[in-house]
Amino acid sequence: MWGQPGKKLLFMGIELATWDEWNHDRSLPWELLEAPMHGGVARFVEDLGRVYSESPALWAADHDPDGFAWIDASDLEASVYAWIRRGGGETCVVVLNLTPVPRQDYRLGLPSAGRWVEAINSDSEHYGGSNLGNLGGVVATEDALHGQPASAVLTLPPLSGLILRPSE
Repeated sequence: MWGQPGKKLLFMGIELATWDEWNHDRSLPWELLEAPMHGGVARFVEDLGRVYSESPALWAADHDPDGFAWIDASDLEASVYAWIRRGGGETCVVVLNLTPVPRQDYRLGLPSAGRWVEAINSDSEHYGGSNLGNLGGVVATEDALHGQPASAVLTLPPLSGLILRPSE
């Protein structure tokens, strides 16, 4: 959960999405990167690391209670969870759809009105997904929801994670 507070740890070879546990007696199966789904996971981990390092909101306030706030952790029917990360003068929103059902027209509260860019969409075709999403971003209006001053209508791909950042 790269969107949660705390330092991140990748175990050796996890980006290869191997079928077996790591074995110190043999080398990593680098040939898996040639398979589309394994290569997609590697690209996802690479992009996730880039977005993480470029977004102080995801790491600068890991130990500060103001660095994390729930937007919605109670949508049990849709199994959608969303939270805010703040730090280094920046804000990000993480949204997870934990079901195999796409969520169309899903209204979510956001910390500010304006354009929000999809920094990560785990369902991107680039990672082997179905490419369902928000065409790179959404526009939040000043319609308060979930205790936030603004909200936007999102398309949430199945079994997906989105990281949204306000457009500069």
